[in-house]
Amino acid sequence: MLACTPKGDNQQLALPRVHSLTVKEGYEAILQEREEQHRNYIISLKKQIAQLKAELQGRSEQLKNMQDQYPDPLDIQLDHSNPEKAQANLLAFLHSQIDKAEVHSGVKLSTEYAAVPFESFTLQKVYQLETGLTRHPEEKPVRKDKRDELIEVIELAIGSLNNPEGAGNAKHRVYTASDFVEGIYRTEKDKGTLYELTFKGDTKHQFKKIVLFRPFGPVMKVKNENVNMADTLINVIVPLAKRASKFRQFMQNFREMGIQQDGRIHLTVVYFGKEQMNEVKSILENTSKSANFKNFTFIQLNEEFSRGKGLDVGARFWKGNNVVLFFCDVDIYFTAEFLNSCRLNTQPGKKVFYPVLFSQYNPSIIYGHHDSIPSLEQQLIIKKETGFWRDFGFGMTCQYRSDFINIGGFDLDIKGWGGEDVHLYRKYLHSNLIVIRTPVRGLFHLWHEKQCPDELTPEQYKMCMQSKAMNEASHSQLGMLVFKQEIETHLHRQKVSSKKT
Repeated sequence: MLACTPKGDNQQLALPRVHSLTVKEGYEAILQEREEQHRNYIISLKKQIAQLKAELQGRSEQLKNMQDQYPDPLDIQLDHSNPEKAQANLLAFLHSQIDKAEVHSGVKLSTEYAAVPFESFTLQKVYQLETGLTRHPEEKPVRKDKRDELIEVIELAIGSLNNPEGAGNAKHRVYTASDFVEGIYRTEKDKGTLYELTFKGDTKHQFKKIVLFRPFGPVMKVKNENVNMADTLINVIVPLAKRASKFRQFMQNFREMGIQQDGRIHLTVVYFGKEQMNEVKSILENTSKSANFKNFTFIQLNEEFSRGKGLDVGARFWKGNNVVLFFCDVDIYFTAEFLNSCRLNTQPGKKVFYPVLFSQYNPSIIYGHHDSIPSLEQQLIIKKETGFWRDFGFGMTCQYRSDFINIGGFDLDIKGWGGEDVHLYRKYLHSNLIVIRTPVRGLFHLWHEKQCPDELTPEQYKMCMQSKAMNEASHSQLGMLVFKQEIETHLHRQKVSSKKT
C-alpha cells in the first residue's frame, strides 16, 4: 500500500542543481536509480507471490484432508470398500446435524411464527397443536409410524438409563416404562427430531432427563422424469337426483374450466329418477351446442339415489382406453389447475389421489356486513374467515379406471349419502397403491344449507346441528352472532355519550 501511494509534493524528484552534473547526466542518474529500485521491488513481490502460492497449496491440502475426514452433508460419499471409514464419515455427519439443530443452545428467530412448537406425550397419548383428521387436541397415536417412533424412543431411553456409561459393575435401580413421566418432541424438517424424556428419579423430587436426537440425512435425488399429459383424458363422473339449479351452476364452472381452459375432459352424469330430469338434460344439451362439446354421457337409473351406485355405474360404463376418473359432486367448484393436479398425482397401478378440498362457509354470514355478496369467483379465497379444509371428506377423488375396477369398486349395499367414499378409501389404504392425500388450492365445496330432519333422534339431531354450525362460519364469526346484542348495545351507548359531549 505504501509503495503504491502517490508521493507528496515534498517527495517529488529533485531537480539537479546548477553546480552539479549536467542536466542530462543528472536525469539519467536519477532514472537509473529509480529503475533499480523498481526492479528490486518487483523481485520482492515475486517472492511474496511464490510464498502465498505455497501457503495456499498447503491450506488446500489441509482442507481436502478435513473434507475426506468430515464430508460435506450434501455430498456424502460412502466408500463401501472401506466400511470403517464409511461408518466414521456417517457418524461425523450425524453429529454435525445435532450441532446444527436447536439442541444445546437457542437460535434467534425473526417472529413468533418461526418457532417450531413441541408436542408432548405420555405412554398413552400425544398432545398436539396440528390436530388434522382427528380434530382432537389429544390422541392415542393411531398412525403406526408415530406409535412405533415413540415406543422406540421410550425403550431406547430406558435402555440408556439401565446401562449407564462408565457405571461398571455398580448396582443401580432398574428403570421400566412405569417410571416414564412425560416427553416432548419436535421436528426441524432439515435437521432431525429432538426428544426430551423425563423419568422418575430416586426420590420424590428427583428426576432423570434423557435427550435423544434422530438426525435426518441430506436430500437425495430419487427420480428425474418428463411427464407428458397432453393426451391424458379425465372422465368427470357426477351422480345426481333433482338439484337442477345446482347442476346449472356446476355446468357454468365445467364449461369455463373443463371445456374452454382444459379441453381434455369427458362428463358422465348418472341421474336417479325422473323428477327434473328433462331440465337437467336440457342444461347438458344447451352446453353441448353452445360450446361444441360432444364428450358427455347421460345415464338414467329408475331407482333410489345412491351416490356409490351412481359413481360405480358411471365408472364401469366407460368403454374406451384406461382413463382418469374424477368422482365429483354437483356442489363442487374446480379450476383448470386442479385438473392438472388430478393427472399428475395419479398413476395406473401405482398412485391414487385423494385431495383435501376447501369447504366454503355461509356467504350470507361472512359477507353480512357488506353492501352485497361478492361473485362466486371472488368468494373462493382460502382464508380461515372464508372456510376450512374438509379433512374428514373422501368423496372427491382421482384414480385410473383400471385401479378402481381392480380394487372392487364401491360397496353397493350402502344407500343414500355417506359411507361409500370412506369404504373405498380404506380399500386403497389396504392395497399396495400409494394414496396421495393433500390439501389443494383449486377444489372447493360450495356452501349449501344443511337440513336436520325432524325424524332424527334428539342425539342425532344435536350432532346434525353441531355439524351444521361447523359449516356455517368460523368460531369468531359465530361468536359475533352470539354477542350481537351486546355489541349493538355498546355502540348505542357510545353514540349517546358522544352526543352529550
